[in-house]
Amino acid sequence: MPRDLRDVIEAIVAGVVVLDTEGRVEEMNSAACRFVEASRRAKEGAPVEELITPRHAVARLARTALASGTSLTEADQPIERRSRDDALVDVTASPLFDAAGRVDGAVVVMRDRTMPARLEQLEAEQHRYEAFGRIAAGLAHEIKNPLGGIRGAGELLGRRAEDDKTREIADMVVREATRIASLVDDLMVFSRGDALRPAPLNVHRVLDDVLQLLSLDPLAQGIDVVRTFDPSLPELSGDADRLTQVFLNLARNALQAMAPGPGTLTIETRMELDHRIVLQDGKSVPTLSIAVCDTGDGMTAEQLRQATTPFFTTRSGGTGLGLAVADYWVSQHRGALDIESAPDEGTRVRVSLPLRRS
Repeated sequence: MPRDLRDVIEAIVAGVVVLDTEGRVEEMNSAACRFVEASRRAKEGAPVEELITPRHAVARLARTALASGTSLTEADQPIERRSRDDALVDVTASPLFDAAGRVDGAVVVMRDRTMPARLEQLEAEQHRYEAFGRIAAGLAHEIKNPLGGIRGAGELLGRRAEDDKTREIADMVVREATRIASLVDDLMVFSRGDALRPAPLNVHRVLDDVLQLLSLDPLAQGIDVVRTFDPSLPELSGDADRLTQVFLNLARNALQAMAPGPGTLTIETRMELDHRIVLQDGKSVPTLSIAVCDTGDGMTAEQLRQATTPFFTTRSGGTGLGLAVADYWVSQHRGALDIESAPDEGTRVRVSLPLRRS
């Protein structure tokens, strides 16, 4: 008994688009509709270039398959979407032939690579933090002991100083030694392997505490704070102290990016049922999203690429550890930290945390 083509392609998990000899859409399944954010009816008869963009692999490979009669594949092709996260797909275009062996159309298949790519990224981040941890442990061993001696000598020099200039120099030695010791302590977060202490928590309470602390910061002067909280969010399992550190670091970075003001700091929360995270036990769970947005100068593509690298900073006097530490604790929660930014367009840092119970 012959089967209907539409029923067959609808059962396929990957996105499938069938094209005629002119490269126009004849058929597409629901998965493809989700990728291109349009209904089958809206795209029926449209040229393949209108599915995403003329330069996207979907259009390029389809046209090549129609012209050459050969199959082609390109991996890890991004698809920008308006209503949800961008997707990453492997694209394959294959020609269709009539009974005489002539090219009679093409079929394009888009296999979702978004979640596997994210898992690979998380694994790479874990390896990177392990390497940072080894470096931190070595630095601590080589620096902290002599640093204690330097600080002690500075304090002794200050007590014995007989003139203001010597006392000023001694105070500077103690202050700088203390600053370096604090920096080493911050870096040690990657080597100590501190365990999380998860418990049910209300993320809005954590965010309110962070904003209360920031209200006392001189950098907050002239900054408008906007809360866009989803009141229906459930509790999640997390370490309140570590998440406070995460959001405090992100919000302080935002204030520094807008200094000396004016500007707007926006904190948004929402549920993301269609954005799921795979946990270590293999379960796929929806996520809670917290976005910290500023109206500062933004970052270039190169700055964005290095933003979470320890010691990378665009701010004079910065340590370059704020984002790195935040990213580390988010990853320890099996979450994800994503940054969107462009010059003169501000920065949006989104933290996605798995909605699971203790």
